[in-house]
Amino acid sequence: MRKHTYTLAAVLSTAALGLAVPASAAPATVGYTAKASTTDSTDAFFQAVLRSVAEKRAANPDSAAAVTVVYDASRAPTFSTQIARSTQIWNSAVSNVKLQSGSASSADFSYREGNDSRGSYASTDGHGSGYIFLDYAQNQQYDSTRVTAHETGHVLGLPDHYSGPCSELMSGGGPGPSCTNAQPNSAERSRVNQLWANGLAAAMDKALDKS
Repeated sequence: MRKHTYTLAAVLSTAALGLAVPASAAPATVGYTAKASTTDSTDAFFQAVLRSVAEKRAANPDSAAAVTVVYDASRAPTFSTQIARSTQIWNSAVSNVKLQSGSASSADFSYREGNDSRGSYASTDGHGSGYIFLDYAQNQQYDSTRVTAHETGHVLGLPDHYSGPCSELMSGGGPGPSCTNAQPNSAERSRVNQLWANGLAAAMDKALDKS
């Protein structure tokens, strides 16, 4: 089975459309199939997104109460349908955070597309800049909406759980290419709601201390 790898450390500005991020800029990975420990890598992406959202909210304390994570999908036009569907899935599944399309200048993370021998991946520089890279070949092998929803789950704080069943979104490639489920289960939905209730509160405290 071809591996579905998501790298969580390359700097956003080095990833041109259609080009692979250099391996030297990618010390941590999150894989769609079992490859390495991913807890720390997933947390790095989640913390970067939290920090980005918290800093914007601290700068605009009069904003709406709902927590919104803004994404830019302009550099992944081939996957516009899958991105829209995966964000709709998550917005229907959880209540403490919402995903919203926006411009590159306002985005907390973005989507990219192209060819990469490592497959699709998510990357962050650890300072609020991050993206999901969607590999063409891999999205033909696996259900593309499931891949995109799975990766977006990492953005929202969920780690991989390869031994899980197809009904578990974060089991990734564990159940094999025939699995097309793109919906998070009840435990995954609950975990995301919990992470965004508690995690954002802590991130806000830090952001406000800097203000």
